[in-house]
Amino acid sequence: MIEVEHLSRYFGSFRAVDDIQFSIKTGEIVGLLGPNGAGKTTTMRMITGFLTQTSGKISIDGKDISENPVEAKRKIGYMPESAPLYSDMIVRDYLKYVAEMQQVDPEEKVPYLCDVCGLKEVMHKNIGELSRGYRQRVGLAHALMNDPEILILDEPTSGLDPNQISDVRHLIKEIGRTRTVIISTHILGEVEMLCDRIIIISKGKIVADSPTSELRTRYGNSAVINITAGGCSSQELAAKLTELFSGKKNITVTPATCAELLKNEEKSGAAAVAVTGEEEIRPVIANEIIKAGWKLYTIKLETNSLEDVFRSLTTDTGDAA
Repeated sequence: MIEVEHLSRYFGSFRAVDDIQFSIKTGEIVGLLGPNGAGKTTTMRMITGFLTQTSGKISIDGKDISENPVEAKRKIGYMPESAPLYSDMIVRDYLKYVAEMQQVDPEEKVPYLCDVCGLKEVMHKNIGELSRGYRQRVGLAHALMNDPEILILDEPTSGLDPNQISDVRHLIKEIGRTRTVIISTHILGEVEMLCDRIIIISKGKIVADSPTSELRTRYGNSAVINITAGGCSSQELAAKLTELFSGKKNITVTPATCAELLKNEEKSGAAAVAVTGEEEIRPVIANEIIKAGWKLYTIKLETNSLEDVFRSLTTDTGDAA
């Protein structure tokens, strides 16, 4: 559905997007992530045809957007971060106006979008009087007016309260059942809930492209095992585990602070074992502690979060356009 090939964009001598490539299939919901100034919005504006690329090619359903801009744009609905709405118009009149501009029957389409976007309670209100959440809904109705096959949303829940965020996320999820959707957002939890796939951009380059479910193992692939035991100090526990895993470069052991003396124990200790890879070592740790005559109280696995992966991929490369 969307093919991006060697796409770059300069603003003067400043390179905002740097030779990126990706393709998005019909029906995918893709999250486009990156730090502030990473090139996300510039990329989205080029895909929608609002901004021309310096070099590279963008194809929408096989049509080059530079050579067939009108035909390609008909397949796209775009909602920028701050939806440009006429604040002095009533919602119903505004949607009717948009429908007529796009040569869509307003008598059929406006009631449908009123229902889909949850606008029934505010159709009679002036847009300038609406909450940000309802303004986002109006912007989404605008983007959906021509029944686009592709929906591109830039920070769709920015500035919304928790209830509004939940409503808009549910709405996007429902809409995404029948469309290709690209979402740009800073809210990583939102991406996990909504997106099938994540593309991370930093300094104008793609630094990760993965199914959401595989991102942690592909680009992070690490975990920390936290252990507390009785009958040993933290130093003794760490020394024992260091000896156990000597020679394994993917495993690092460090003593940790035991929050409080474990009940009925003269001494107690804690350690953290960092693991890179998918090796399961908890049974080995448990057996070693028991063999040493100590008491195992807790052994807790903490896998790396999406935030950890995002930070590791974008901090080293730095921010860009």
